[in-house]
Amino acid sequence: MTGGAPRALVDQDVKPRDVLEREVGAALSLEVGVEATEEALIEALDGVEILFTTSRLPVTRRVLERADSLRLVAKIGTGIDTIDLDAAADNGVGVVYTPGMNALSVAEHALTLLLAVKRNVLTGQRALEAGKWRDEVPNARSVAGTSVGIVGFGNVGSRLAGLLDGFNVDVYAYDPYVHDIDTQITGTTLTDFETVLSEPEAVIVTAEHTSETRGMVDERALATMDDDAVLVNTARGPIVDTEALVDALRAGTVGGAGLDVFETEPLPSDSPLHDFENVVTTPHIAASSVRARSSIIETLVECVFAFLNGETLPERFVAVNPAERPRAAPDDSDGN
Repeated sequence: MTGGAPRALVDQDVKPRDVLEREVGAALSLEVGVEATEEALIEALDGVEILFTTSRLPVTRRVLERADSLRLVAKIGTGIDTIDLDAAADNGVGVVYTPGMNALSVAEHALTLLLAVKRNVLTGQRALEAGKWRDEVPNARSVAGTSVGIVGFGNVGSRLAGLLDGFNVDVYAYDPYVHDIDTQITGTTLTDFETVLSEPEAVIVTAEHTSETRGMVDERALATMDDDAVLVNTARGPIVDTEALVDALRAGTVGGAGLDVFETEPLPSDSPLHDFENVVTTPHIAASSVRARSSIIETLVECVFAFLNGETLPERFVAVNPAERPRAAPDDSDGN
């Protein structure tokens, strides 16, 4: 390192920023903000040793090969699919992240979206805005006493099952990497993909984005769901085929959707998803509770300082050591 504090680039989506500034103090020179393109990131990383990022920034092989000063990537949340881990290892760049630390926040948001769709929250709001009253709003559908399917039973999915317990619902889960003993504590029934789609009255996606899960909720999968069933996605946008979902919503073969993540982010203002009153959308904020984010930032800063001081990093938070190959990715996503 040259004289002065090491430089750190901070994605503008890393919040609350005052927590980061407080934890870092004068030990790092923080530079906030960069466009979410390879070219902009490469330019911004010139002379930068530490990158604090969310899933917004494309930390690709091209970026990592050109970021000569970069030593460590500190990723908010569990999902590390926007970071080329092989390239990081090849270029001696460490990667730390915070698996499971925002899982409860994401689970809460998934339940919020499900309730918002089922209880006609958006329809009711638009009715009020138009000077209408409850007689022009359809009756809500209950969550309590129904059944819910969860696709991906990792940190988020298991916590979601716990939250659903208070609604007295039957919970089904699909996750080929989970043993049924892992679902016993929540009374969840582990089953196959077709059953988790066809049996419940709502399907919530909390799976990790991988080559296996990309596009798995496609036209065929949506056709398997009941016409009144609600789809919720707080994992990653590409897991759900947007075009197929829009077609199903138009045809009335799906009862509604609650979406926090999208194939294209930010979601374009002219997206047909905005046209449906039975679709509730939020801007990839499921993991963004103050408590979860503050704890995550504090943990990442501790990892960064340990790294700069040459100390051993906690294994739980290490995706790539500078001199090692990346370990396997986790089994669920944080929607971050």
